[in-house]
Amino acid sequence: MHHFSRGGTFNRRAQRVGRGSDHADPAARSDSCERHVQRPPTGIRGAFLVGTSGWSYDWERFYPTALASRDRLAFYARCFRSVEVNYSFYHLPRPGTYEKWLSQTPQGFVFALKLSRFITHVRRLEQARTALQTFLSSAAALAQKLGPVLVQLPPTLRADAGVLRAFLQDAHCVAKALSMQDRLRLAFEFRHSSWFESAAVLKELETFDAALVLAHSRRYPYPTLEPLTARWVYLRFHGPKALFASRYGTQGLAPWVLKIRRWLRQGRDVYGYFNNDVHGYAVDDARALLELVAARAGRARRPVLRPSA
Repeated sequence: MHHFSRGGTFNRRAQRVGRGSDHADPAARSDSCERHVQRPPTGIRGAFLVGTSGWSYDWERFYPTALASRDRLAFYARCFRSVEVNYSFYHLPRPGTYEKWLSQTPQGFVFALKLSRFITHVRRLEQARTALQTFLSSAAALAQKLGPVLVQLPPTLRADAGVLRAFLQDAHCVAKALSMQDRLRLAFEFRHSSWFESAAVLKELETFDAALVLAHSRRYPYPTLEPLTARWVYLRFHGPKALFASRYGTQGLAPWVLKIRRWLRQGRDVYGYFNNDVHGYAVDDARALLELVAARAGRARRPVLRPSA
C-alpha cells in the first residue's frame, strides 16, 4: 500500500457578514473557545481537528470590531487548531504567504489545502503531474503544519478509475521526490454519484490511503454507505438546507457525534470543516461539534493537535 500520510484563507464568499444579537461579544467568545472548545474526546486513539473553510470573513460575532483583517488568522487560531484553505484553489500561495501563516499560528496548527482548480477543473486530473509538483513544492513550505490536500472535483466529471489511478501514482512519485510521502494526505470530494458506485475507484483510494470525503449538503450527492477508504476521515459540512447559509445546531450535529467518536476509537484521525460561512454559522457549528464530541466522554483534557503517524 502506498501511504500519503498527514497532512486562509481568502474566499469567494469573504464578504458575507456574520451578524446577530443572540451570542456573546467576540472577546468573550474567544475566551470561551480557549477554555472549552479544544477539549478532546477521551478514550480515543485518533486526532480530532475541526475548523472552518477559511477565516477571512466579516464575522462580526466572532472577530472583535477593532481587529485588523491581517490579524484574523492569529485570532482564529486561538479557538481552532485547523483551517481549510480555499485560496489555494484559485491562486498558488507565494512563499511569503505561507511564512506569514506559519508565524500567525501555534505549534500543532494544521492547514488543509484545497488543490488548484487548474488540476481538478481544467486538467480534470489528467496530465497534471507538472502542475501537481508546482503545487506540492509550494505547499511543502508549511512543513509539519501541512494537513490534507482536498481534491474537489467538478460535478460534470464522471468516475474513471484509470484516471484516478494515474493521478494517485503521479502524486505518490511527486511526494516521494519532495520527501513528503510520509506526511501527505489526499482527500477526494466527488460531486458525481458514479464515483461512489465504482468498486474500482474505492479500491484505488484504499491502495493509496486516500480518503473519500464525506461532504454533507442538499445540492450534491452523498455516499450513503460512507465508505472509509483511508486510515483517516475527512468531513465537509456545506449546510443542512441552504448551501453555505444554514446552520446545523445541536440536533443536526448529533448523528455525526456518534460516528466521529467511533472513528476516533478506531484510531482514525478525523478532520472536519464547516463551509456554511454565512452569518458565522460555520464558527458556531464547529465549536458546537467540538463540545459535543468531548462532552460524551465526560472529561476535559488537552486535545491531540497533530494527527498520529
